[in-house]
Amino acid sequence: MRKLAALFASPLAALFAVVPLAGCMSIADAGVLVDVSVIDRSTGQQLEVHRHRGQLYVAGTPGNRYAVVMRNKSAGRLLTVLSVDGVNALNGQTAATSQSGYVLSAWQAAEIAGWRKSMDDVAAFYFTSVADSYAGRTDRPQNVGVIGVAVYREAVPVPEPAVTMHQRQRGAGNEAGAAGAAAERRAAASDAPQPAAKAAAPAHDEARSELADSRLGTGHGERISAPTQYTAFRRASDTPSEVLTIRYDSRANLLAQGIIPRPPQRWTPDPTPNPFPGGFTPDPRG
Repeated sequence: MRKLAALFASPLAALFAVVPLAGCMSIADAGVLVDVSVIDRSTGQQLEVHRHRGQLYVAGTPGNRYAVVMRNKSAGRLLTVLSVDGVNALNGQTAATSQSGYVLSAWQAAEIAGWRKSMDDVAAFYFTSVADSYAGRTDRPQNVGVIGVAVYREAVPVPEPAVTMHQRQRGAGNEAGAAGAAAERRAAASDAPQPAAKAAAPAHDEARSELADSRLGTGHGERISAPTQYTAFRRASDTPSEVLTIRYDSRANLLAQGIIPRPPQRWTPDPTPNPFPGGFTPDPRG
């Protein structure tokens, strides 16, 4: 029980994803350490990525389930803190990079298909309205429409220097005091409060309310099997090595915002042209 409590309280602990994937996958956001993709689980298709003004977007279909796929590209273990709509997908807290996440072994890929409910299952991600989204239903709709992954490297243990017999004997008298001081420091560190989650962003301007009402969010769906297990992880730094971001909305909204370019309209001849359409002779173009 002590280990269970420490998992969610300490930034040194995490959950280990044990759902490896095989084969190739299309990449939505290709980082140095991790690649991130979004799969429509209702169709089995990788969602196409649209780049617009330095941001990445995918178009979701309302009602369809989806999953976030993360692949470790490095030879070491990595901690990935997954945020969906500004909410930590593992513990349901307002997301902060200092929180717990999933640990990926070297070269491993894992599919995260929902909000974690236990060590054995998750509540499925699915595209839905802002009002029906998990963030909306927990009074946190401000960041609906974005998926984020904060990536941390694992700290490498520092080898202890060799100690001669003379040094060992001379330091023996101070071992008890040093051990007591170290124990006090560890106790103080374990009792220290964890960094608070960032404050919610302000709501969108009322002038955009019509578009905001039609935005997509992520729902809290049916339970699906997704076993995992605990593991310890010590971060190499207090800040992420990289943060990957994918935004999403309906295809109609992405078209309306110019994020997905509209296909060019091709002229087709009228099979029954009118010899007298009326009007005066216009100037030709060019």
